[in-house]
Amino acid sequence: MPETVSSSRPFQGKIVSVRVDEVRFDDGRVHRQEVVEHRESMTVVAIDAEQNLLLVRQYRHPTGEELLETPAGSVDPGESAEEAVNRELAEETGHRAREVTLLGQFYLAPGWATELMHVYLARDLYESAAEPDEDERIDVVRLPVAEWEARIAAGEIRDCKSIAAWHLAQRHLHPTRGE
Repeated sequence: MPETVSSSRPFQGKIVSVRVDEVRFDDGRVHRQEVVEHRESMTVVAIDAEQNLLLVRQYRHPTGEELLETPAGSVDPGESAEEAVNRELAEETGHRAREVTLLGQFYLAPGWATELMHVYLARDLYESAAEPDEDERIDVVRLPVAEWEARIAAGEIRDCKSIAAWHLAQRHLHPTRGE
């Protein structure tokens, strides 16, 4: 296992910090590793009673585009990822879920970031007050499952967490596909 011989933190922001490590590998050579530190996060495949996905469209400045995505957010200190599901659903979509199922977890960019994302399926949705963060401009979009799948296949959905979350949801939504 490689050994970290030194570490510095040249940037510490509200959402991310950057850490620069000098790492000695088994062959004795030392390499610089740049790491973006981010809290754990969650995303949720939310499906309403009519089998529509509850999605969010928002401008993502790094891409310069509006993206259609599954609702997501950071897990707050002292909060579980499961608790974050209903908080984020309420903040971003004005809904909460009575049924929340963990689907899995994955690292978003393990080559350079620490962020571990938890993925949930939410059903039995009910209305709740929407309270988006002050820097968020979100449009809520309900989309039939077939249209969502067609948009993914056509390359119109380009948010990796949303595509991965949808993939993980398949075994719960279509049990025969996962066998």
